[in-house]
Amino acid sequence: MPTFTAKVFVTLKPSILDPQGRTVERALSHLDHANVSGVRVGKYIELTLSGERAEVETQLQGIVENVLSNPIMENARWELEEVREVAGA
Repeated sequence: MPTFTAKVFVTLKPSILDPQGRTVERALSHLDHANVSGVRVGKYIELTLSGERAEVETQLQGIVENVLSNPIMENARWELEEVREVAGA
């Protein structure tokens, strides 16, 4: 059965205020990085799933929409890569 690694990226929608991003931006400014602006903080999640690709994609979409993100406030995207067996491992 194929195994996949999913990488999920969740960020606040542009219309949602990001207080954590503002805090990071202020900290960077105080550390002499005043040229940095527009900092947004998000989440990165990795999962390993097994099964046929089409089924895994459907399952992952449901997980992302219903568990890992809040579609009202957040944008989410994911990447899926098949894990290749290493010969001799």
